[in-house]
Amino acid sequence: MAHEKLIWKPGNMLYPLPVVLISCGNKEKHNLITIAWTGTICTTPPMVYISVRPERYSYAMIKESMEFTMHLVDKHLLFASDFCGVRSGKDIDKFAAMKLTPVDGVQVACPYIAESSLAMECKVKQIVELGSHHMFIAEVMNSIADERYFNKRTSKFELENAGLVSYNHGGYYDHGDLLGTFGYSVKKKP
Repeated sequence: MAHEKLIWKPGNMLYPLPVVLISCGNKEKHNLITIAWTGTICTTPPMVYISVRPERYSYAMIKESMEFTMHLVDKHLLFASDFCGVRSGKDIDKFAAMKLTPVDGVQVACPYIAESSLAMECKVKQIVELGSHHMFIAEVMNSIADERYFNKRTSKFELENAGLVSYNHGGYYDHGDLLGTFGYSVKKKP
């Protein structure tokens, strides 16, 4: 049944979005910034993007180093993620304030968060100045995954068990029930 539609102002209503916590900088000077304007853009090579306002403290660090580490946010990192999205690294050491452990990067200078379920070290390939935000297009150099989510029997990384959260128009949400798997609409019935 179709419902009446309203013509509304243009806006970004593409929700839900992943919540990621980005680390940037280097061993001596680093910061965390929460991003919801993010996504995957290529499989081979693996590439992602983040969009950051130029006035944000982390923007200059990312632009100078041309690298960052992206952490998927689960329920355990949600409070820290929200905090890191509303407080500036100019005023506070967010790693220390949130009792997060910085670990030396493997292929990038910026640290990754020890408490993260999945971190992806990224090297920026291009910066696209779009307006209010600039998009950092980056290649994923490696993934650092919590082994407790690996199924030893199947050797599959079961990210669905990590308790990831999403951002939806001002709120954080838990992931719901599995409704289907890729290709289920055309799969032959047994």
